[in-house]
Amino acid sequence: MVKPKTILSVEQLTIEREKAILDGIDWTIKQGENWVILGPNGSGKTSLLKSLVGYFPPTSGSISVLGKIFGRSNWNLLRLKIGLVSSSIQQRIEENEPAVDVVVSGKYAQVNYWGRIFKKDRARALELMELLGCSYLDGKPWITFSQGEKQRLLIARALMTELEILILDEPCAGLDPVARENFLESIDRLAKSRPELPIILVTHHVEEITCIYTHALLLKNGKSVSNGPIGKSLTTANMKEAFSSELSLRKSKGRYQLKIESQN
Repeated sequence: MVKPKTILSVEQLTIEREKAILDGIDWTIKQGENWVILGPNGSGKTSLLKSLVGYFPPTSGSISVLGKIFGRSNWNLLRLKIGLVSSSIQQRIEENEPAVDVVVSGKYAQVNYWGRIFKKDRARALELMELLGCSYLDGKPWITFSQGEKQRLLIARALMTELEILILDEPCAGLDPVARENFLESIDRLAKSRPELPIILVTHHVEEITCIYTHALLLKNGKSVSNGPIGKSLTTANMKEAFSSELSLRKSKGRYQLKIESQN
């Protein structure tokens, strides 16, 4: 039996800037796994993401992504294989940028792409927009899109490259409940159509965890609380420790629910 390929591995990852931001994190992703990263504000989630894409060099420890070791490989080239969808990209896109142009720009790793759009690129962009349920946005400008529509376009944008990892950094922030469910359904469709593509979801909310996720990493104060298969890692006890609160976690119809216990 062939062992699953290692997609990502960090060993004893430590980042210090006046204080320890990440402290001795061990984490490995194998092909076929989709991960959730959970933790309160200040737990180190964003710092971990930045370290993976080379924007936050470690103080000690090692980072290996797609067989490349940080410090020994060209991370600028590697970033083309890592799709990071975050609110920071949204803010850089010009108001009048058409939907297809936004998506095609991902192929060239540019924001507000002004080059020629070839027929094959446009066709590929529309194909991805259809997969993510937003092909109806064709011909419309960025300023008219809702938050959920923008997020789906940015995922399509990431998929324009030879993507090998997709990272979703709090993608449901600012979405109303209906828009959130529509967005999560589009991610589920993507996961089923691209089972070889590892998806990493960073969130505060267990309600956003759907059945496609196989593993979970819980962080607190830069340290790992739990790390592994989701059924063992995502438990009431581990959530209590991570969020320093009395709470209960339950799962119903494949979705998680969190209840905060009364302090009275």
